[in-house]
Amino acid sequence: MASLSSRCLAEGVGTFLLVYFGTGAAVITLLLAAGTKPAAAFNVGIGELGGLGDWLAIGLVFGIVIAAVIYTLGRVSGAHVNPAVTIALWATKRFPSLDAAGYIVSQCIGAAAGSLLLYLSLGASAVTIGGLGATSPFPGIGYGQAILVEAIATFVLMLVIMGVAVDQRAPPGFAGLVIGLTVAGMITMAGNITGGSLNPARTFGPYVMDGLLGGSSLWVYFPIYLIGPIIGAVVAAFFYDRITAE
Repeated sequence: MASLSSRCLAEGVGTFLLVYFGTGAAVITLLLAAGTKPAAAFNVGIGELGGLGDWLAIGLVFGIVIAAVIYTLGRVSGAHVNPAVTIALWATKRFPSLDAAGYIVSQCIGAAAGSLLLYLSLGASAVTIGGLGATSPFPGIGYGQAILVEAIATFVLMLVIMGVAVDQRAPPGFAGLVIGLTVAGMITMAGNITGGSLNPARTFGPYVMDGLLGGSSLWVYFPIYLIGPIIGAVVAAFFYDRITAE
């Protein structure tokens, strides 16, 4: 097994890639839309983003990056790249507390770095128009509704992770593909409800950098993307253990 420092580095880089390319797809979608129609100042996150086709494209980018990270870095760290996944594995006693803390800190740092590099790549419009891909509920969606959607979507994701990656009986070689496709599907479905985060670090990075770079503050919504994914992931892990117990 790789050292904890190597595994944390892999988690940080994996989450960096996820945020840079995944939220980058959302930002570019908003920038393209701003070029074809009047665009108001960005202040509500990507929960306002357009139709199902937009979300399918964004979801596929997230899914492809997730698959790539799993196949390249999974052998080093397990490629959690998501604090909710790490917490679920810790809660089911599959992961030591010290390792879990290191992973979560690394994931959050990697996510913030991804948002910063996205800003450096695209310029100020990535913040003023794209909001660095920050998530927020769609107008009319209540706090409780948003938490429920994030919890259900992350439940599905974690259930798949348990079945194809954590369970030693799973057929080898398919975990990255199946998990990536699941991420793409869940984001496509949840995008116009919550912005489709499923990952506290994925939301944390854009929130931090929006604040530091003069963008809108959406921290009032952060509990949605903390509580929902963690509940969904933990429940899924315990549920999988229950139904597969011999």
